[in-house]
Amino acid sequence: MTSSVLVHAVAVARLPSFDVHAWRSELLERLTAGLRVVTLYGRRSHEKEGTVIITAVLQGADRSLQVLRTCVDAQLGYHELTTERPALHCFERELHEQTGLRVAAHPWLKPVRFQGQAQAAMNDYPFYRIEGKEVHEVAVGPIHAGVIEPGSFRFMCQGEQVHHLEIQLGYQHRGVEARLLQLPPARLAPLIETIAGDTSVAHTWAYCAAVEQLCARELPLEVEVARAVALELERIAMHLATLSGLAADIGFLQGATSYGRLRTTAINTLMLLCGSRFGRGALRPGGTGMSLSSELLPQVLDNLELLRVDLAIINDCFLSARTVRHRLREVGVLSRERALQLGVVGVVARASGVACDARDGVSQGAYQVQPVALCTAAEGDCFARAQVRIAEMDASLGWLSIMLARHPGFARSRPPLPALAPGQLVVSIVEGFRGEVVHCLETGASDTLVHYKVQDPSLRNWMGLALAVRGNEISDFPICNKSFDLSYCGHDL
Repeated sequence: MTSSVLVHAVAVARLPSFDVHAWRSELLERLTAGLRVVTLYGRRSHEKEGTVIITAVLQGADRSLQVLRTCVDAQLGYHELTTERPALHCFERELHEQTGLRVAAHPWLKPVRFQGQAQAAMNDYPFYRIEGKEVHEVAVGPIHAGVIEPGSFRFMCQGEQVHHLEIQLGYQHRGVEARLLQLPPARLAPLIETIAGDTSVAHTWAYCAAVEQLCARELPLEVEVARAVALELERIAMHLATLSGLAADIGFLQGATSYGRLRTTAINTLMLLCGSRFGRGALRPGGTGMSLSSELLPQVLDNLELLRVDLAIINDCFLSARTVRHRLREVGVLSRERALQLGVVGVVARASGVACDARDGVSQGAYQVQPVALCTAAEGDCFARAQVRIAEMDASLGWLSIMLARHPGFARSRPPLPALAPGQLVVSIVEGFRGEVVHCLETGASDTLVHYKVQDPSLRNWMGLALAVRGNEISDFPICNKSFDLSYCGHDL
């Protein structure tokens, strides 16, 4: 039985060779034809000094992946694509920042994250300015009250209304991608689990699926089911955390306390299976670190039933409360058109009517045996994002109940893996609770990695938050921010 997540492998030597102008034209042509960009990234060439290898991964309506690659002189670069395709803005900015590649005429070539020595330049960040006697700036962060990661938010306001929000991150850049090349590929899981602590399972599954593809290792359905169980528990737990925070921000304390209490049930259930409330150790290349015995099964099922019963009560209270609806409806709207332009993913996209979910329509594995309902809304506001999270929790609980009835047990397993196949590029996509987690691994002439690209959904969604806040009162920002619930460390890597 092959992987339950989307994995695409191609021999590097068989990738068609485009010059940069043909690559740019081909990329635009395929995007115009209806494909969407999954990722675009680059690395310095080891073979030809002063050049950068650029890789674009696209997805068609049939879920198939396509790879376009070119090699370009770093000083000459290429003409930007962002003006024509705004969804590429974050990728081109990151490409310039990581490789020094010239991206000519880019309209917003600002740092995605300040790497290495460049962190000293953070105070000189070129914030956009709006001139006018009635315009005033409000700076929030980077240090915030309470336990929260650092990030700077600069609001341009007229009275209480936000005209523009600029988000500056990068305060905790950790150099994850470089570190991933310094360890043996089969031993990266403990580091992968810390990329974004609330998305440990999703990131680790993307890593495991890619490594297993490089090793030509197929897994039994039991292992795939165990991994999917961990992923759905993580999804439920983190949606509960978001809803608890959102309810607290609007003063709906019944929801804040109930969702917070139920989150503890969800993460404690994950701890029963793998020993960690955040799913660390649950997945390892070639197998799983989880076990579900006949003695443990009744307690897991009881926890799921508790979640199902209590969630039905608090969800009804939350969705029907006039105070909640008044505070969240028509606030922080991201239209479908703008969501498509920006290429946002996950809950944010689905709440704006964009039906994209990496679990939907898979042809193999646990999600093919038992599909998960695709949950969407049309309004694109804070209330719609809350509705989608609630619907996804219900869908995940239903999926878990069915799958655990069919597969009432699984055991830990970690068989040794063969060497990685040389000269391969593998792309794996896992639908985490925020959206698609993308890992791209490339091997060189031997079985070692020459590049490891990690992409958290937050990278694509931060700009969506900045635009959703426009036209709202500044007091609405905490609500908008929590409804997106993006990761600082997942962005900063």
